[in-house]
Amino acid sequence: MSGLMNPAEFAHIARSERDFWWYRGMRAILFRILDPYLAGRPIRRALEAGCGTGYFSRLMQTERRWPLVPMDISAEGLRYARELGVERAVQGDMRTLPFPSGCFDLLLSIDALAHLPRPQEQGAVREMARVLAPGGLVAVRTAAFDFLRSRHSQFAFERQRFTRRRLRDLFTEAGFRVVRCSYANCLLLPVAVVKFRLWEPLLGRPPASGVDPVPRWLDRMLYTALAVEAAWLGRGRNLPAGQSLILIGQRTA
Repeated sequence: MSGLMNPAEFAHIARSERDFWWYRGMRAILFRILDPYLAGRPIRRALEAGCGTGYFSRLMQTERRWPLVPMDISAEGLRYARELGVERAVQGDMRTLPFPSGCFDLLLSIDALAHLPRPQEQGAVREMARVLAPGGLVAVRTAAFDFLRSRHSQFAFERQRFTRRRLRDLFTEAGFRVVRCSYANCLLLPVAVVKFRLWEPLLGRPPASGVDPVPRWLDRMLYTALAVEAAWLGRGRNLPAGQSLILIGQRTA
């Protein structure tokens, strides 16, 4: 079974996922958005579709005690997951999920949709709807705006990016009621535009991973920008643009 992400990227992710500013900040943003919809909701069974190295799944299993099934198409990613001690890891394709209909209360998909060639994201979202119980929640994070494609995007085998409207329409057409959809990583957007559209083309270097460590002072500064956004989004306010999109949807009956 072939993977959808460059196998070489898993090593970079595994080294950086715990402490790197982007991962820490984007986790904070995700849960400031998601947690209000989880309040009072029993999670009997959850799925992470596209778990990669499994670090996020491991956090959810140990910190939140969710009965979560981590799934990824890549044997390389699952090798890292098992080394972390992730439980119940499954190899599978999010376009044809290997689970019965209506068996999950919560489905997470973190930066996986962008690795699907168009129009295969449509089938993947229909599969998410199929395996969720009526009223179940989906939380998705994905890359935003085609003009922000970078050397890292090419290296990781990213195949598409989304706008807020396209992502909302995709989930609505699959049978979800979208309860929240916002851009994230907005404050650093001007820096990203200069880097990806001016600096990288000027240098002409080959594709490379963008998650290697940075100096501690820079890591703190970049994380602070995401922490400010997490506080803003946690108050129920959306952001008008950003490098990522986060969508929360509820499976209709």
